[in-house]
Amino acid sequence: MFSSIVFIIVVMLLLLAALDLFVGVSNDAANFLNSAIGTRIAPLAVVLVVASLGVLMGATFSSGMMEIARKGMLYPEMFSFGEIILIFVAVMISDVLLLNLFNSFGLPTSTTVSIIFELLGAATFASFFKVYGTGLSYSEIFNYIKLDRTATIVSAILLSVVIAFITGMVVQFVCRLLFTFRFERTVKYLGGIYCGLSISAIAYFLIMKGAKGASFMKPEYLEFMNAHFSTIMWTIFASFALIGQIMVLFKRNVFCLIILAGTFALAFSFAGNDLVNFVGVPLAALDSYQNWSQFGAGDSSFMMDCLNETNRTSTIWLFTAGAIMCVTLWVSKKARQVIQTSINLSSSTSGTREQFGASTLGRIITRIGLGVSRTVYKAMPDSGVSYIKKRYTKPLVKKGEDRLPFDYVRASINLVIAATLISVATSLKLPLSTTYVCFMVAMGTSFADGAWDRESAVYRISGVVTVIAGWFLTGISAFTFACFIGFILFNLGYIAALCITPFVFVLIIYTNFFRKSKSDAAISELSAKTDQEILQSVANSVPEYFTKELESLQVSIDAFFDDNEFQLRRARNKASNILESLSEKRRAYYSLAIDNTKDLLSSKAVSRAKCTNDAKFFFYLVFSNMKEASKSVHYAIDQAVNHVANRHTIFSGVMKQSLYELLKRVERLNDDLASIREQANYQSVENLVKHSKKLNRDIDKCQLELVAIIGSEHVSMHSSEMYLTFLQCMRDIANRYVAVCMQAHALAEIVYGLKSSRDADSQAQSIVMATAFRQERSELAISDSQTQQSPVLKISDEIPAQRVGYLVDNDDSYVELPKSPAQMESEK
Repeated sequence: MFSSIVFIIVVMLLLLAALDLFVGVSNDAANFLNSAIGTRIAPLAVVLVVASLGVLMGATFSSGMMEIARKGMLYPEMFSFGEIILIFVAVMISDVLLLNLFNSFGLPTSTTVSIIFELLGAATFASFFKVYGTGLSYSEIFNYIKLDRTATIVSAILLSVVIAFITGMVVQFVCRLLFTFRFERTVKYLGGIYCGLSISAIAYFLIMKGAKGASFMKPEYLEFMNAHFSTIMWTIFASFALIGQIMVLFKRNVFCLIILAGTFALAFSFAGNDLVNFVGVPLAALDSYQNWSQFGAGDSSFMMDCLNETNRTSTIWLFTAGAIMCVTLWVSKKARQVIQTSINLSSSTSGTREQFGASTLGRIITRIGLGVSRTVYKAMPDSGVSYIKKRYTKPLVKKGEDRLPFDYVRASINLVIAATLISVATSLKLPLSTTYVCFMVAMGTSFADGAWDRESAVYRISGVVTVIAGWFLTGISAFTFACFIGFILFNLGYIAALCITPFVFVLIIYTNFFRKSKSDAAISELSAKTDQEILQSVANSVPEYFTKELESLQVSIDAFFDDNEFQLRRARNKASNILESLSEKRRAYYSLAIDNTKDLLSSKAVSRAKCTNDAKFFFYLVFSNMKEASKSVHYAIDQAVNHVANRHTIFSGVMKQSLYELLKRVERLNDDLASIREQANYQSVENLVKHSKKLNRDIDKCQLELVAIIGSEHVSMHSSEMYLTFLQCMRDIANRYVAVCMQAHALAEIVYGLKSSRDADSQAQSIVMATAFRQERSELAISDSQTQQSPVLKISDEIPAQRVGYLVDNDDSYVELPKSPAQMESEK
């Protein structure tokens, strides 16, 4: 019975390893694919073929790294077969759950760091369990785990992060001075030598140093390579330097050879170093089961001395794991999304949303860096500064030409340096975080390349800080999580392992293959490229966000009068999420303006969108107004949180009653927006404006009456300020969304061509623009008597043709309005 249970557990661990490979590679694929894809050096299919070959070969070189899972973190001779199996189950369950959790929240993580600390955490709890059961001193725990090995691995990972950044920065700076950004000329003289050096470095660290870990390598092969080391290396350098120079003479792109070779090398290094993170533990469990079946005689207390023996993993298992990784590269949509995110982060272009937000420490380091740079520039001679500026002068981008995230020089350095560092660690059997090494190399090269301008420096530095902090968070989380899973398994036994493992398997499949994330849903809305799509995005967003903001305001007012700080903080968090969502969608305006014609992850050009400047401009206006309304809601709730947290007096009486009455008026606006969505006509918009005006008048009345209330009811200063803040929030919501609806209606006229001429479109836009730019709030609303002949809502035929672009004021004079993009283009 015990033998059957353990066999089932081992099989489930192997299946979990296959799934872990798919999920892990989807997230790590950007490490070795983003440079080749970001430069469009070759078609996507060619890049994937090269990377797949590198992964397959690298997997067979990872046999030596499997020793980390077998005996790297613990002394296996101190544990029985039953205990080792439970340790391995705890490690795998915690590993896939933790990786999935971090990915769900978008937090930076490292499979290497997690597997190391999970092994340490599970082994530590198993040691505690044994010591506690035998009554020995707790100091005996250190006889079960290898703290010295742990310290070596941790220091190597931390040191690799620093070395990766500095190496990438220095090498990129030197190469940029040599090649400049106009490398079409300098490559004629340096291309061959650069090609020879790059591929020689790859060959040395990848093959010469990494051959010891290959599962198929024989001792006589290694002796031959060591005996003829100098000859082999000089032959490689001379051969590829000659090939590179010939490519230059025949006007072929020598960087194509270097970048594809670097992609192969980095994929090779990734598979060689990271494969143990996914399959090391299940293969160690399989070896333990095979040895126990042969020599254990069915005794669960059989000690696992066999794991101390050096055992080369079968090439079949390694090749199978490599094949799964290759399939993932080709079929995983998530892998392509991660690649695009990584490319954006290290991009030389700016304006798109940064992956990491600004942090306080990032701002401090940015200020210090700016001060140091000014000091260095002042200390340097003028000739040196002029020389560097001249070498760093970027060529002008021609109109209609696509801007690549980074050029060939930086892409090749990213690949060569990262592959070199990872290969050195693999040869020393030190597990590095390939994710962090590649990230820090990319950050170092982008810093040296001037990609960290004042627009993006604080975000890039904050990203580096976040990654380093994420390293510690990953380690602590992995250790704690593995201890917790170990606690469950060691107390409930193998039945718990049989129940939890299938549950984890189903959970990972659901979250990675069936559940659609919020970001995926937002992508479709942010990908609007035509006028119709923009209009649809606006029409769907306006009532949706108004409802969300109204709900936040209602909850916050209820919690305020209940003196419930917890509910207020929850409402503030919800308001923050709404504001962030609106900010992210408004950034699509920049993407619409750029209008790239080619997708980085596609070999085919995308047809240029038929999107007018008017539609882009209205898109920006609508989301800007909604964002400002959301800011007002967030500010009001934030003030309410501070008011309650400081234990100020919660006002009541007439002031409380008036707020709830006004809130009902705001709810009526929500009904108006719903009717506009169902039937978008002038009458619906006029109803919204009429109700908004009544709300504004009531707010004015409440503000005036507050003076009398303060004297009669002795209202405190803090209460009166909080009351006025709520009033201003409701006013802002009403007025902003009135402007939004009018802008959306004018956009519909442009999209569907309700006006016969371009001037009519411009006139419609100008009238709505007047509403958006007016300072007096009362002008946003109309009275009942003005409903039928509102100059704001009705483009009247009484306005003469020569006065298009003007608005009739209350005194019948003409007011000049801002010109629309269509007008400005026509006047060029």
